[in-house]
Amino acid sequence: MIFENNTYDEERALYGVQDALIKNCRFTGPADGESFLKETQRIDVQDCYMNLRYPLWHVTDGKISNCEMTENCRAALWYDKNIEINNCKMFGIKALRECEDIVLLNTVVNSPEFIWKVKNLTINNVEILGSEYPFFEVKDAKINNLTMKGKYSFQYDENIEITNSNFDTKDAFWHSKNMVIRDSVIKGEYLAWYSENLTFINCKIIGTQPFCYCKNLVLENCAMEQCDLAFERSTVKADIHSKIDSVKNPLSGQIIADEIGEIILDETVQGKTDCIIKIK
Repeated sequence: MIFENNTYDEERALYGVQDALIKNCRFTGPADGESFLKETQRIDVQDCYMNLRYPLWHVTDGKISNCEMTENCRAALWYDKNIEINNCKMFGIKALRECEDIVLLNTVVNSPEFIWKVKNLTINNVEILGSEYPFFEVKDAKINNLTMKGKYSFQYDENIEITNSNFDTKDAFWHSKNMVIRDSVIKGEYLAWYSENLTFINCKIIGTQPFCYCKNLVLENCAMEQCDLAFERSTVKADIHSKIDSVKNPLSGQIIADEIGEIILDETVQGKTDCIIKIK
């Protein structure tokens, strides 16, 4: 079944189609209909322009390539399974939610609340121009070459691997568990508070008050810039090849750095912490 070079604007225009190629179609117009590809299966969507709401809900086995989803394309993909998105523009709010087995490649995103409650996620070569609360409650993800600007990212996540990425994001990784971040730059305030089993390898960390109230935090061969009041109430093993502006009230473990501007131990923790702090 092939739908090619058509324009649709009515409600549920291609609802429920199966084994279909949808190519060079435009979903826009005065009828302002929504859910135009809802409940579809085994679809291949190519070179399409999507300017209507809720297009791809409850889709199973789909490929979406070279498509543009405008700001009007709200909540584009919800409750989907086994979807590959390649070389697309995703500019609508809440673009991916409660989906499973998602591959996102070579795509540009500007979407608040992007990727919530998604399982089994693969990302490669993606740029997020802006988002708030991206990657909320994501489980089981592999992410490579992601560039992101946003706020409150990767909160309440589990089992995530991140490599070769660059983030400008405050309040990232809060309450997240079992994450490994390699060869990446993370800039932002208040990173990874209340996290558990996070490991950073060959990373640069930039911003005030990182890594407080963490459990089993590991930093291997990392650098820190503008990082003051770090590691408060955390259990940490850190090998830092730079200066840390200040360390405050770590609970236990070991912190080794080229230089530490100030070590702050409040009266409530003096004599109680068993964290070893060394300057190379």
